[in-house]
Amino acid sequence: MTELRKRGGGGEDPDSTENISDKEADGDDRLGLQGDAEGECDGDSKADTPDVPLPTADTDNTPQYLNKALEGLPPRWKNYWIRGVLSLAMISGFFLIIYMGPVALILVVMTVQIKCFQEIITIGYRVYHSYELPWFRTLSWYFLICVNYFFYGETVADYFGALVQREEPLQFLARYHRFISFALYLAGFCMFVLSLVKKHYRLQFYMFAWTHVTLLIVVTQSHLVIQNLFEGMIWFIVPISIVICNDIMAYLFGFFFGRTPLIKLSPKKTWEGFIGGFFATVVFGFILAYLLSQFQYFVCPVGVNSETNGFTVECEPSDIFVMHEYTLPAVVQNILRWKTVNLYPFQIHSIFLSSFGSLIGPFGGFFASGFKRAFKIKDFANTIPGHGGIMDRFDCQYLMATFTHVYIGSFIRGPNPSKVLQQLMMLRPEQQLSIFHTLHSQLRERGMLPQAAAQAE
Repeated sequence: MTELRKRGGGGEDPDSTENISDKEADGDDRLGLQGDAEGECDGDSKADTPDVPLPTADTDNTPQYLNKALEGLPPRWKNYWIRGVLSLAMISGFFLIIYMGPVALILVVMTVQIKCFQEIITIGYRVYHSYELPWFRTLSWYFLICVNYFFYGETVADYFGALVQREEPLQFLARYHRFISFALYLAGFCMFVLSLVKKHYRLQFYMFAWTHVTLLIVVTQSHLVIQNLFEGMIWFIVPISIVICNDIMAYLFGFFFGRTPLIKLSPKKTWEGFIGGFFATVVFGFILAYLLSQFQYFVCPVGVNSETNGFTVECEPSDIFVMHEYTLPAVVQNILRWKTVNLYPFQIHSIFLSSFGSLIGPFGGFFASGFKRAFKIKDFANTIPGHGGIMDRFDCQYLMATFTHVYIGSFIRGPNPSKVLQQLMMLRPEQQLSIFHTLHSQLRERGMLPQAAAQAE
């Protein structure tokens, strides 16, 4: 990278046997390999500015009625009200989607994933398109389809095996799913190799890596959001709401009380907003966990009704969603004059989720800020007035989704009898019979079978 920054027009690359053209050297600069936005690296400032216009949020796409209503306010307060009004609109839409059920939530996650992918790829495409090299955008979307096919196919086979077994075409797709996915990816890989153009190899490999990193950041983590949803809508709603609350409360505390800068990557972030957002989010998450834990609709894993072939959220709530009595520490007893307190165990888990969302989650936003500074753009897009692009709103959500998935796998999820049964149903009859005899023998040895059943054998 350092060598590329210092390299002039068409100097010889010591790692190559041929000279790289001036145009490709300039292309490297356009890809952000020049000095960062703070000017820490040597070089001509003019060379640091991309020649190709990148997407920014400079265009004001605020609805006219809002502009007219707020035209007399200072810019700071105008932005405050625009962000506030549209935040309330988005939160209201989120409640409506929750009411519509799991299918609507899955569709929204897929829509957000596609839009985030499009916003990141567009930044690379506007640079890449100036060279009129073939297939970059086409291959990027092709790889998106391949990766989604792989992940969603794995999810369907994992959670809805019984449904798959009833449909013969689905049986074939489920049995050879990974081979089909790999074959699809290989086709894209071969198309990329065939699209390579002499003297632009390095640029094309930069963009190939750009696409795959985008897939890793966006698609893989949005898949984890879906996985969390299938564990129960509460594992979807609470983490997302925690990030939204932290974003709003940190903004409000920073807006009214902010004085001390937090990090150079985001000059407007303050310690006051960071700390205030943390405490407000922990309280919010604790209360939200209490409210949602009372409803079977939110706590039950998402399954399939074999009669209607539709999604169902009916179950006997697991232990973490059943009220428990806890004895308080002696110090707390002296302060509150309470010896015990009744809580849902999930409320305790919500404290850890809220702490991560408030203390570590913002680093997803800082990462996105560093990315935008590298390309000298304000926002990923201008989709939402006052907020930027969809990726600007979900930069912290993806990190939170990964943590939630790891947290469930490490501390919550145990053996799932329904999944085991689904896998048993996919075996051949002789394999099922062998497992039956083995299980019967084990239960009889442990004295868990009724006497009548043992005599009948």
